[in-house]
This record gives sequence, C-alpha cells and structure tokens, in this order.
Amino acid sequence: MHVPDGFIDAPTSAVTGVVAAGALAVSLRGARRELDERTAPLAGLVAAFIFAVQMLNFPVAAGTSGHLLGGALAAILVGPYTAVLCVSVVLLMQGVLFADGGLTALGVNITDMAIVTTVVAYAVFKALLAVLPRSRRSITAASFVAALLSVPAAAVVFTLIYAIGGTTDVSIAKVATAMIGVHVLIGIGEAVITALTVAAVVAVRPDLVHGARGLRQKLQLRVNGELVDAPDAAPAPAVARTSRRTLWITGLVTSLVLAGFVSFYASANPDGLEKVAHDKGIDKKTEPHHSSDSPLADYGVKDVANARLSGGLAGVIGVGVTVVAGSAVFWAVRRRHDHDASPANTSV
Repeated sequence: MHVPDGFIDAPTSAVTGVVAAGALAVSLRGARRELDERTAPLAGLVAAFIFAVQMLNFPVAAGTSGHLLGGALAAILVGPYTAVLCVSVVLLMQGVLFADGGLTALGVNITDMAIVTTVVAYAVFKALLAVLPRSRRSITAASFVAALLSVPAAAVVFTLIYAIGGTTDVSIAKVATAMIGVHVLIGIGEAVITALTVAAVVAVRPDLVHGARGLRQKLQLRVNGELVDAPDAAPAPAVARTSRRTLWITGLVTSLVLAGFVSFYASANPDGLEKVAHDKGIDKKTEPHHSSDSPLADYGVKDVANARLSGGLAGVIGVGVTVVAGSAVFWAVRRRHDHDASPANTSV
C-alpha cells in the first residue's frame, strides 16, 4: 500500500500532507494521555515490530503478495493516538532510508496507512468489545475483525484519493474493484498476525495492552480439591507473567530475527497496490524515488553482494533505527506529559 511518487498529483498530495500534519499534531497531544512510564518503551518496540513484519510479504493470490499495515495492531497495543505516531515513524524510516513509499506521497501514505487503518480498526475494536464479554478471547476476536476490516478500508480511501488526484486516466470502478478485492485477502493475513500478536502480549502482560484495560481475570478458589471460579463480585486483577524488560527484549529479538533472517524467505511477488497499479496502468507516471541512491534502498545494503546478507543487514539496521527513533519520540512525548502535569504547571 506504499504509494510512490507520481501516482497522485501535487495539489492532492499537498492536501493529504496537511491532513497528515494535523493528525500527527492531534496524536502527539493524545499520546500524552495514553503513554506512561510502563507503556512508553512498548510503543517504540511496536514501531520496530511493525517495520520488521512489513518486510514479510506473504502470497495472497496468483502473482500477488501482501504485508502487515500495522494500524490495528498498534492501536490495540498502545492506543489509537500513539498508533498513528508508530506507523508514521515506520513510514518515515521506510521512505527516507529504504526508498519505499514516495517522499512527496508521504502525506498520502500517512493518511491512508496510519490514520485510516488506526481509526477504522480502533472503532471496530471498541464497538465489538462493547457487546462482547470482557475476556481475553473477546479481545483476540475483536482484534481479528478490526484488523481484517482496516485493510480494505485503506484500499477504499486510496481509491478515493486516486479518483481526486490520480495522474493517469483509468477506470476508477475497475481500480476500486481490484484494490478492494485483493486487499480483502491481504486483510485476512493482517488479521491473523494482529490477533496472534495481541493474544501473545495479553497472555503475559495484559496490563500493558491498551485495548485490554479493565480486563479482569476470575479469581479461582480450590474447593474440595478442585479449582472453581469465584463469584463475579470478586474479580482479581489480570496477572503479569513476565517483566517489562523481558517482554521488551523478547520483542526486540523477535523483530531482529524476522527482519534479519525470516524476511529472506518472504514472497517476491508485487504487493496488492503494485499489482493493481501495473495491471490497470496507474504506474505509468511513477517518478524515480528521491532516496533511490540511499545505501539501504530497496532493503539491501549497498556494495554487499550476497543477497541474503545484504537484505538481512538492511532489516537489522531498519529495526534498530526504527526502535531508536520511535523510542525517542515517545520518550519526548512522555516527558512533555510529565512536565505539563507537574505541580508547578498545574497550580492556580
């Protein structure tokens, strides 16, 4: 879904840039309420994990692949405002360092891949939790559905943006049909990855998952040698099974392995947007990427001949840069919140 330069005209790109800038400003303020000393480090890790998993293209149809967008996953783990920042950090790193997604199209990509996916996914997630029991299974199921719907929603918004500012004369109806069709399939992969990741984190640290706040675990009592659930009037807080440091290190190592090793086995087929763009003629006016001469362009390290080593090193560098950049952003946001909440600033 990374839109390159040349797909969308300059005026439309400028408008989406303004929309993206406004959304980022709102998200910076909202993230101050979502982040605390426990969850701020997790947000940087979520950004790095999304970067890593986006390198793992999976086949979805003949000659087409897909990859995680990440808006749903980030929104459920760290909150919707922080999620917009997480995905935006990933898109910025990809565009500047890896020539993935146009720089003039950065506003389009943030609007579509960060804002739309996050807003749709979190709205669906909260709506489902409002009618489902507050349990871990419900959170996992709601995560699956939210992620599934967020991807075709992004495809719809891209089609609308292209209808307004597309640079080639193609049938919008055909573009919409192709985009939505292939991204429904990609959404299934997104849903599986999101649900499995959310379930894994909720299983060990439910207190760190934004979407699991208020989740309670039934207190079990031993009666006549058997464990039975205590009455609903006496719930016990969800139990943390691992330390924050252990979770962070495990997540970082997993991200490094995925980006540095597993990514070599990812599908080489074009992703959904690339395939549709080629088939429908959207890519006729694609412009060279402004970062095409980057030493990490196309997810490889310049002058490293071995493809496996080159891609692996690029993935590891990408995860490292993203986790540092993301952590710096969220640390600064958290410090700003602490400053605003200090007694000196709240006294009347």
